[in-house]
Amino acid sequence: MKTAILFGATGLIGNHLLQLLINNNDYAKVKVFTRKPINKQHSKLEIYNIDFNKIDNYVSSITGDDCYFCIGTTRKKTPNKKNYIDTELYLPIKIAEITKYNKIKSFIYVSSSGANSQSKNLYLQNKGKAESYIINLEFDFTAIIQPSLLLGNRVEFRLGEMIAQFIFKNISFIFIGKLKPFKAIKAKTVATAIIKIIKNNKNNLYFTSDKLEVLGNIKNN
Repeated sequence: MKTAILFGATGLIGNHLLQLLINNNDYAKVKVFTRKPINKQHSKLEIYNIDFNKIDNYVSSITGDDCYFCIGTTRKKTPNKKNYIDTELYLPIKIAEITKYNKIKSFIYVSSSGANSQSKNLYLQNKGKAESYIINLEFDFTAIIQPSLLLGNRVEFRLGEMIAQFIFKNISFIFIGKLKPFKAIKAKTVATAIIKIIKNNKNNLYFTSDKLEVLGNIKNN
């Protein structure tokens, strides 16, 4: 049986993913690396409360089979540009380098729809650069998850996101054809799709909201 490694367990997708990994019989152990405390106990679960600025101190613990990276931030939460880039770009790159060094076979990176290293939007630019770097590390299995606006209830309140969720829910009918990848999607659906992607060794590489929606809603797949 395998060991899963999860970064970002307190986020919207990561929270759902954590429970799915615990319930997944393919894994004997789930290692969670987090800044924030997690109030959850399970025989499979190993929780490491760490300082990500000192990630090198934990290299020997970041071992297993499949690494799931779901960490993200916003400019409102991280107004300092350098700190923002550190979290959105250099942290996933550093984690990917460590997992590659430790011969972890699979890396699943939660990015964003519209990610593009050449984008003028800093958020999309960071995501695109991180994607390219991770792909070039050539893991045995890589999946780039590109959801659009996430639907779900976060622990912290985000007014702008709540408004966007309301709008996207009410205009979802326009997201057809080429606009399908940009349709809002439930975070739980994304997490369910991720488990199916790794279980079935889906080798599409990029998984946009439309693909995630299909995978996340197919039963017994």
